[in-house]
Amino acid sequence: MAPQYNAETTGSELVTELAPQIKGKVILTTGVSPKSLGAQFVELVAAAEPALLILTGRNTTKSQQTADAIAKAYPHIKTRVLKLDLGLLASVQEAAAEVNSWDDVPHIDVLVNNAGIMAVPFALTLDGYESQYATNHLGHFLFSNLTMGKLLKSNEPRLVSVSSDAHRFSAVRFDDNDFHGGENYNKWIAYGQAKTANMLMALSFAEKLGKKGLVAVSLHPGVIGTNLGDFVDWAGGDVALLNSVDKTLGNREAWEDGLKWKTHDQGVATHVFAAFHPSLKEHNGAYLQEAHVADPWTETVKPWGTSLVEAERLWKLSEKQVGQAFAYN
Repeated sequence: MAPQYNAETTGSELVTELAPQIKGKVILTTGVSPKSLGAQFVELVAAAEPALLILTGRNTTKSQQTADAIAKAYPHIKTRVLKLDLGLLASVQEAAAEVNSWDDVPHIDVLVNNAGIMAVPFALTLDGYESQYATNHLGHFLFSNLTMGKLLKSNEPRLVSVSSDAHRFSAVRFDDNDFHGGENYNKWIAYGQAKTANMLMALSFAEKLGKKGLVAVSLHPGVIGTNLGDFVDWAGGDVALLNSVDKTLGNREAWEDGLKWKTHDQGVATHVFAAFHPSLKEHNGAYLQEAHVADPWTETVKPWGTSLVEAERLWKLSEKQVGQAFAYN
């Protein structure tokens, strides 16, 4: 049985504990700009001697800053920076093609789909999809599928999908995915839809590829002050809007006293647990928080995020949206 962790557990503690599982691994992480959870994750993991850290981001200058920080702390650790704009399907295809062309990287052990945007004003991507759904889910769906061949060449392939307890705000809106062109847009409901999609994608990969050895899980990292919240007015109207959504849905969070903030180190504990803990082989497709499998009886785990029917519906919708089908035997 896995040790019992809690909200105070840090990523540093788990990296120390799981160092044997990290050593020698090739790890690809999306969204690693400085001060992000992605950056905190890769900088901590570097201490345990992975074989290669692949750092992706829309802005390669920012990704390189994280690579430089790793090089300064751990000069012997190899890194590689990859341009990946998850909001543009063409960029996703180019990035995946580049990864697949690397003969010196024959496999990837862990893919951490960490990048995301939160509660931004309504916008459609150039491909015509609502930006939070496109960036948080659709880009990761396409990238994960296009690079899955390299992941499955690992002896212990693992896929991590960073979701949020904000999935409580909305199921996937299959019949109004883009909020009717923005007419009925709510930034938190849109974020909730995207975070539910993150859960369902991990569940689908676990169902489709578990028999090939893939472990796929999703997670809620907690509430952490990062650049993810750059578009959120934490002292004003955005928090009131969030609270209104919770009240409308009858969520207990609406009546709880404030947000429970974590440090960055605490915020990546569940990342580390999800990416490396051996116990998760027995919990494929699970949704995690506080470095454990979340309990739907006592914790915020909405049924629309754990439904195999919803997962398959989303898979088929996503295939249609990216214009490509992915069949796994």
